[in-house]
Amino acid sequence: MPKVIYQDPAGVDHEIAVPIGQSLMEGAVRHGVPGLLGECGGNLSCATCHVYIDDAWRERVGAAEAGGFEDSMLENVSAPRLPSSRLSCQVPLSAELDGLRVRVAPVQT
Repeated sequence: MPKVIYQDPAGVDHEIAVPIGQSLMEGAVRHGVPGLLGECGGNLSCATCHVYIDDAWRERVGAAEAGGFEDSMLENVSAPRLPSSRLSCQVPLSAELDGLRVRVAPVQT
Protein backbone atom coordinates (compact mmCIF):
# COMPACT_ATOMS: atom_id res chain seq x y z
CA MET A 1 0.00 0.00 0.00
CA PRO A 2 1.36 3.43 -0.85
CA LYS A 3 2.08 5.70 2.10
CA VAL A 4 0.92 9.30 1.99
CA ILE A 5 2.15 12.04 4.30
CA TYR A 6 -0.64 14.51 5.00
CA GLN A 7 0.38 17.73 6.73
CA ASP A 8 -2.61 19.12 8.60
CA PRO A 9 -3.26 22.88 8.94
CA ALA A 10 -1.41 22.93 12.28
CA GLY A 11 1.72 21.61 10.57
CA VAL A 12 1.52 18.08 12.00
CA ASP A 13 2.41 15.22 9.64
CA HIS A 14 0.19 12.13 9.43
CA GLU A 15 1.72 9.17 7.56
CA ILE A 16 -1.03 6.87 6.34
CA ALA A 17 -1.04 3.75 4.19
CA VAL A 18 -3.80 4.19 1.61
CA PRO A 19 -4.98 1.27 -0.54
CA ILE A 20 -4.33 1.54 -4.26
CA GLY A 21 -7.39 2.92 -6.00
CA GLN A 22 -8.65 4.91 -3.02
CA SER A 23 -8.50 8.67 -3.29
CA LEU A 24 -6.35 10.96 -1.17
CA MET A 25 -9.59 12.21 0.39
CA GLU A 26 -10.76 8.72 1.37
CA GLY A 27 -7.44 7.98 3.06
CA ALA A 28 -7.52 11.24 5.02
CA VAL A 29 -11.15 10.99 6.11
CA ARG A 30 -10.89 7.32 7.13
CA HIS A 31 -7.91 8.11 9.32
CA GLY A 32 -9.20 11.37 10.78
CA VAL A 33 -6.64 13.76 9.32
CA PRO A 34 -7.55 17.11 10.91
CA GLY A 35 -8.79 19.84 8.61
CA LEU A 36 -9.84 17.74 5.64
CA LEU A 37 -13.62 17.42 5.63
CA GLY A 38 -14.67 15.66 2.44
CA GLU A 39 -18.30 16.53 3.13
CA CYS A 40 -19.67 15.21 -0.17
CA GLY A 41 -17.88 11.88 0.17
CA GLY A 42 -15.87 12.33 -3.00
CA ASN A 43 -18.68 13.28 -5.38
CA LEU A 44 -16.94 16.46 -6.58
CA SER A 45 -19.67 18.71 -5.26
CA CYS A 46 -18.27 20.55 -2.24
CA ALA A 47 -14.50 21.32 -2.51
CA THR A 48 -13.97 20.56 1.21
CA CYS A 49 -11.03 18.28 0.41
CA HIS A 50 -8.70 20.94 -0.96
CA VAL A 51 -5.00 20.05 -0.66
CA TYR A 52 -1.70 21.35 -1.94
CA ILE A 53 0.46 18.75 -3.65
CA ASP A 54 4.13 18.96 -2.65
CA ASP A 55 6.14 20.49 -5.49
CA ALA A 56 8.31 17.37 -5.84
CA TRP A 57 5.17 15.33 -6.60
CA ARG A 58 3.15 17.71 -8.76
CA GLU A 59 4.17 16.23 -12.09
CA ARG A 60 3.48 12.63 -11.01
CA VAL A 61 0.12 13.51 -9.47
CA GLY A 62 -0.86 15.80 -12.30
CA ALA A 63 -1.55 19.06 -10.47
CA ALA A 64 -1.89 20.71 -13.87
CA GLU A 65 -4.58 18.15 -14.73
CA ALA A 66 -7.20 19.70 -12.47
CA GLY A 67 -9.40 20.25 -15.47
CA GLY A 68 -13.07 20.41 -16.17
CA PHE A 69 -15.37 20.49 -13.18
CA GLU A 70 -12.53 20.13 -10.65
CA ASP A 71 -10.98 23.30 -12.06
CA SER A 72 -14.31 25.10 -11.67
CA MET A 73 -14.67 23.89 -8.08
CA LEU A 74 -11.15 25.08 -7.24
CA GLU A 75 -12.13 28.58 -8.38
CA ASN A 76 -14.43 28.80 -5.36
CA VAL A 77 -12.31 27.38 -2.53
CA SER A 78 -11.92 29.46 0.63
CA ALA A 79 -8.19 28.95 1.06
CA PRO A 80 -5.91 30.44 -1.57
CA ARG A 81 -5.81 28.49 -4.80
CA LEU A 82 -2.21 27.71 -5.72
CA PRO A 83 -0.70 26.01 -8.78
CA SER A 84 -0.39 22.89 -6.61
CA SER A 85 -4.07 22.89 -5.56
CA ARG A 86 -6.12 19.76 -6.12
CA LEU A 87 -9.32 18.33 -4.72
CA SER A 88 -8.08 15.22 -2.97
CA CYS A 89 -11.18 13.26 -3.99
CA GLN A 90 -9.89 13.45 -7.57
CA VAL A 91 -6.47 11.94 -6.90
CA PRO A 92 -6.52 8.11 -6.84
CA LEU A 93 -3.57 6.37 -5.19
CA SER A 94 -1.25 4.18 -7.19
CA ALA A 95 2.01 2.40 -6.39
CA GLU A 96 3.88 5.25 -8.11
CA LEU A 97 2.61 7.68 -5.47
CA ASP A 98 4.22 5.89 -2.51
CA GLY A 99 5.71 8.62 -0.30
CA LEU A 100 3.46 11.39 -1.64
CA ARG A 101 3.35 14.54 0.49
CA VAL A 102 0.32 16.83 0.57
CA ARG A 103 -0.65 19.77 2.73
CA VAL A 104 -4.28 20.18 3.77
CA ALA A 105 -5.55 23.66 2.88
CA PRO A 106 -6.10 25.76 6.03
CA VAL A 107 -9.80 26.43 5.33
CA GLN A 108 -12.33 23.96 3.91
CA THR A 109 -15.65 25.59 3.08
